[in-house]
Amino acid sequence: MAQANHIGGDTFPRLLLQHAQIRPHAPAYREKDLGIWQTFTWSQVADEVQAFACGLAALGFRRGMNLAVIGDNRPRLYWAMLAAQCLGGVAVPLYQDAPAADMAYVLADAEIEFVVAEDQEQVDKLFEIREGLDARLLRHVIYDDPRGMRNYRQDGLASFDQVQQAGRKQAAEHPDFFRREMDAGRGDDIAVMLYTSGTTGKPKGVCQTHRSFLAAAQGGVSFDKLTDAEDILSYLPMAWVGDHLFSFAQQLVAGFTVNCPESGETVMTDMREIGPTYYFAPPRIFENMLTTVMIRMEDAGAIKRKLFHHFMEVARRVGADILDGKKVGLLDRLNYRLGGLLIYGPLKNVLGLSRVRVAYTAGAAIGPDLFRFYRSIGVNLKQLYGATETCAYVCLQPDGQIKFDSVGLPAPGVEVKLAPNGEVLVRSTAMLQGYYKRPDATAEVLDDEGYFHTGDAGMLDEHGHLKIIDRAADVGRMNTGQMFAPNYIENKLKFFPFIKEAVAFGDRRDMVCAFINIDMDAVGNWAERRGIPYAGYTDLAGKNETYDLIAECVEKVNADLAAEPMMAGTQIHRFLVLHKELDPDDDELTRTRKVRRRFIAEKYKVLIDALYAGRTIQHIETQVKFEDGRQGVVAADLRIVDVKTWDSLKEAA
Repeated sequence: MAQANHIGGDTFPRLLLQHAQIRPHAPAYREKDLGIWQTFTWSQVADEVQAFACGLAALGFRRGMNLAVIGDNRPRLYWAMLAAQCLGGVAVPLYQDAPAADMAYVLADAEIEFVVAEDQEQVDKLFEIREGLDARLLRHVIYDDPRGMRNYRQDGLASFDQVQQAGRKQAAEHPDFFRREMDAGRGDDIAVMLYTSGTTGKPKGVCQTHRSFLAAAQGGVSFDKLTDAEDILSYLPMAWVGDHLFSFAQQLVAGFTVNCPESGETVMTDMREIGPTYYFAPPRIFENMLTTVMIRMEDAGAIKRKLFHHFMEVARRVGADILDGKKVGLLDRLNYRLGGLLIYGPLKNVLGLSRVRVAYTAGAAIGPDLFRFYRSIGVNLKQLYGATETCAYVCLQPDGQIKFDSVGLPAPGVEVKLAPNGEVLVRSTAMLQGYYKRPDATAEVLDDEGYFHTGDAGMLDEHGHLKIIDRAADVGRMNTGQMFAPNYIENKLKFFPFIKEAVAFGDRRDMVCAFINIDMDAVGNWAERRGIPYAGYTDLAGKNETYDLIAECVEKVNADLAAEPMMAGTQIHRFLVLHKELDPDDDELTRTRKVRRRFIAEKYKVLIDALYAGRTIQHIETQVKFEDGRQGVVAADLRIVDVKTWDSLKEAA
């Protein structure tokens, strides 16, 4: 029987041991391996963690040391973090797809001597990095997956199993050791160090204590009434603060089950098999799901398409109200119930959302139409707002108080206020202790009253709901005096399924111009249906038909902006479609896919100059990095087009 969590504990390892005592045979983790789901109970996890912790100690890991963890979401990688915390150490998860140079910076900055890696790919990267680091770093590399590792003999290399074997031997020889180490832990000890995405500079290590993350986790669990019966799919990067809150901290508070997919390619299949009850995804994932649905409906027969559109109209009209418990007419309610049997239920099952009780999105704005679609078919999708420095815990949307244009009310235990310049300030227990080895940077974001300066510009509506406009540093002024919020414009563009990324320019300019990245899947499918041949991204992006399609989207955004008095002067006048996708490997995006605006402005200065010089075509040659490490050049002659703008709200309407 599902129950809310009532256990207490001021550190994550203590919570683990309490779950092992209270619900020893309940599933804590599942992992799909070779097509079969493997289940690990709470008592098994406690034993595995203890063995690995003692093994780390036998290798020389001590209190206060940092343990790096690199790889896809795997139970053993989560256990490694817990094991480090059992010894008073700090877990430092890294982005597994980071290039060697970026990874080397973090490993050196965090002074990593011990690292747990998922597989051969990560081990190879680590040994390549080790050659250029101080000899004191990366002394011990421990791997989880043994495939391909048979002939590796490097110094300091060991398998997860070997470390656990040493740990069990150490525990037998020193039976009181583990308990003494556990008892020495305190809630104010640093539990995890999560590196920022590095949008404006080098990443910084955000030091979070057990107490801070537990405050965020307990607040969220109570807010959404989470129980030990929840199932969550853990597939987003372990280095991202959202995964650490949902898949680590909240699990250890509520006692629910974390499910790890077999691979990134099987996430959707695995999700349908698990049927999570509690789910998180960034807006792009929800957009991709909807795009897939609409593409499939184009392939469906006429009767099925007609039924789909009929019942989706019913859902758009009354679905969200039914979800929120509002009054709906009997005929509409019966129609909606029939739609549930014929359309909504099968659709949610295909998407893996049939059991979802609470779903969240964050990290970027989500389009009102997209938001409304999921809520209309009965998915309780909500927005949250937070940052790495606040344990991803600032604002939440209460059930029944969902607003499409806000990120919700301050979460339990959180104070939110606005600075005179509109910057969002936050104070709570769930906040960073500081940036690792960066007291100067810490002093810049934490004021004397204990408020964290988020760097985001926002506003509070009459009901206390927070609306985020843009990064405060990115909000500028046009030469006309008009406020310019590029992210606000970019998000409106990205609400269209054909647009994957956008970068707007206008600060200290006479007009707004934009770069566009098309969504290859959506535009490719659109082109194929119209018999438009293309040879790849660059070719498709340069097609006249593609420009016409994107121009329609841009003009619709301009019409929306014209209807907003504060934003009417920021309509887009000219745009171009970039010849390549913006890519984290080319330093154009962060690992969490945030635009590195300044870097892009410098890298593509010739294109920006062409936009504002009135040119209609501009040649560009761009260096790119391929997945295998090779470098190449992508060249193209890019078209620049003008789009319609509106002088008045009446004209736009």
